[in-house]
Amino acid sequence: MPAAALAPEAPSTLVLDPDSEAPRLARRFLAERFAEWGIEDDYVGRVVVCELVTNSYLHGKGQIVVRVFLDERDGRPVVEVWDGGEGRPEVRPENYAAVSGRGLLLLAELVHAWGVRPLNEGGKVIWAKLR
Repeated sequence: MPAAALAPEAPSTLVLDPDSEAPRLARRFLAERFAEWGIEDDYVGRVVVCELVTNSYLHGKGQIVVRVFLDERDGRPVVEVWDGGEGRPEVRPENYAAVSGRGLLLLAELVHAWGVRPLNEGGKVIWAKLR
């Protein structure tokens, strides 16, 4: 196999305005990347990117940056969502009376790993590595 074929692909990036269209656009973006990579089952990826982008839209600040790439170590898809907000998401304890707040709990069950890291210029990146 030629060396060029072994080089990791640059992450695909989408910049979104923080509005109600952002989750839909992010789902479409992820589905297109998965199709390019030959990944037929994009359901979990679409759920994950929708949850992360929705959280950025509702609780973050500024434009939302979505990156999707394959981890060069294990080939698993990784979804990153960046925003300028300083708050850090956290999984809330289960509350059967609540009408919202279960998204990260669901996400944590669906993915291989996830986390948050600060950006040097302010804000944060929330990432999830899919199974």
